[in-house]
Amino acid sequence: MLRYRLITGPLLILLVVGVVFLDDYIEAGYSELAAAFPKGSVLFLFSAVLSVLIAREISAFAKDVGIRTSSTLSSLAALIALTSIALSTWQCTAMDASVLLSSGFALIFAMTMLTVGISRETNGAIGLLGATLIAAVYGGAMLGFWLLLRAQHSAWFLAAALLTTKSSDIGAYAVGCTIGRHKLIPWLSPKKSWEGLVGGIATSALVAALFAHFLGAHASSADQLPVWFAAIVGACLGLAGQFGDLCESALKRDAGAKDSGSLLPGMGGVLDVLDSPLLAGPVLWWLLHFAPQVV
Repeated sequence: MLRYRLITGPLLILLVVGVVFLDDYIEAGYSELAAAFPKGSVLFLFSAVLSVLIAREISAFAKDVGIRTSSTLSSLAALIALTSIALSTWQCTAMDASVLLSSGFALIFAMTMLTVGISRETNGAIGLLGATLIAAVYGGAMLGFWLLLRAQHSAWFLAAALLTTKSSDIGAYAVGCTIGRHKLIPWLSPKKSWEGLVGGIATSALVAALFAHFLGAHASSADQLPVWFAAIVGACLGLAGQFGDLCESALKRDAGAKDSGSLLPGMGGVLDVLDSPLLAGPVLWWLLHFAPQVV
């Protein structure tokens, strides 16, 4: 297991760096491509793939607990939600953006009920709608916050935020295994401890502060954060990431599954890797939204 993690982990990091580099390269390196493709287009395409994979894993959870679901319908719902957010970042007013997202969820609702009508089977209709909307939120709306962030910040800023969030997992694991004594939520995640939670938050705060210190002079004005504020942001991302991990644990425990999937050797499914960034995205957006008022 550890051997697979040591292989899969670096490959995932290389993949993220590659996506970030290409996204930033198109924006800054080729003016003709930048004019043809909106900002964050590469990230959107990459997110669309992740969106489908997340939706299919959510659908699998629903099937495991006997809820009527469709992986195809869940995937379409997640893509509609994600695309609605992506479109809202491309030359749209706030009103246009709200209409797009609201219309996207209305379309998801109509599409799901149409599926019920075509099947002529109302049994499990509420469960089908619930599972489809969960996929739309998890794989579309929450993931879409990273596209909203990309509209205002560089791709490298997003990579730093992602690494900051995931560093909480490393810090929590290291501290928890070393000095963890007091169980956090034993009925949900027996291995997590309060010491590990604090260690994870502290690790994210430190990593964020280091990013702000060493990259601040080379970053654009939109990406620059005071070290003290970056540490606060990092701590919040670490806390949000740990909560996101617990949220996925609740879904897995209900479904009786150890992992959300088996796509990534040694790590499980896509949701097992992205459970913390998915919840950290909205937290980061709101923290940066209010940043000018407190910094």
